[in-house]
Amino acid sequence: MATVMAATTAERAVLEEEFRWLLHDEVHAVLRQLQDILKEASLRFTLPGSGTEGPTKQENFILGSCGTDQVKGVLTLQGDALSQAIQDARNHVSQAIYLLTNRDESYQFRTGAEVLKLMDAVMLQLTRARNRLTTPATLTLPEIAASGLTRMFAPALPSDLLVNVYINLNKLCLTVYQLHALQPNSSKNFRPSGGAVLHSPGAMFEWGTQRLEVSHVHKVECVIPWLNDALVFFTVSLQLCQQLKDKISVFSSYWSYRPF
Repeated sequence: MATVMAATTAERAVLEEEFRWLLHDEVHAVLRQLQDILKEASLRFTLPGSGTEGPTKQENFILGSCGTDQVKGVLTLQGDALSQAIQDARNHVSQAIYLLTNRDESYQFRTGAEVLKLMDAVMLQLTRARNRLTTPATLTLPEIAASGLTRMFAPALPSDLLVNVYINLNKLCLTVYQLHALQPNSSKNFRPSGGAVLHSPGAMFEWGTQRLEVSHVHKVECVIPWLNDALVFFTVSLQLCQQLKDKISVFSSYWSYRPF
C-alpha cells in the first residue's frame, strides 16, 4: 500500500512539474507563434492606398463568369477598402493580436483556466474574422441600391443596373442586376424580395417611387491569392489555440477538483 501511495505521489510530482513548464514556457511559445502568424495575416489586409507612403496604388482584378466565357471584365481597385468584410476581418485580427500582446513574456499564468479563457477569446475573434470572409452578407435589393456600390464606378453605370461586390472565401465576386420598372397598371403580383446573397431574375423591390424587377443577373468572380493566405493563417492559428487547450485539458483530467 505504501509503495502504491509513493508511486502516486511521485507521479503527481512529475505531472505538476510538467504543468508548471507548460504554463511558464510552452504557453508563451505558442503565444509568440500566434502573434507572428496573425501579424502576417494582418499584412494581407493592407489594401492599396491604405498606407501613408507614396501615391495611391492600383490593383486590377480580372473577373469572369463561372462555367462560361460570356461575361468578363477588369475591376480596378484604387484607394481605400473595397469591401466591409475585409475591414471587419482585419479588425478582428487586430483584436486577437491585442489580446495576445497583453500577455507578454513577463506575464505569469497561474492556472490552466486562465490560459483557456485567453484561448477562447482569441478563437472567438479569429472565428469572426474567418466568418466575415466565408459568409457573405445577405442583403435586400434596396440595401444594395443604398450601399453606393453602383456609384463607385467610373464612368458611371446606366440607371437600370444595380451592382453588388462582396467577398466569398478567397474570391472577389461582382453581381450585376439588370432592372426594369413595373408599370402602375401591371398585372404582376408585387412581392418585395427579402435578403439574399444572390437574387434571381424576377425579384422585385421598391426604390423611391418606383417598383422595380430584376430581369437579368450576371455574376463574375476572381480568386484573390492573399485572401487565400489569410484563410490559411486563420485555420493554422485556430488549430494552435485548440492544441494548447487540449494540453491544458489533459492535466485538468488528472486534477478535476483543482481550478485548471
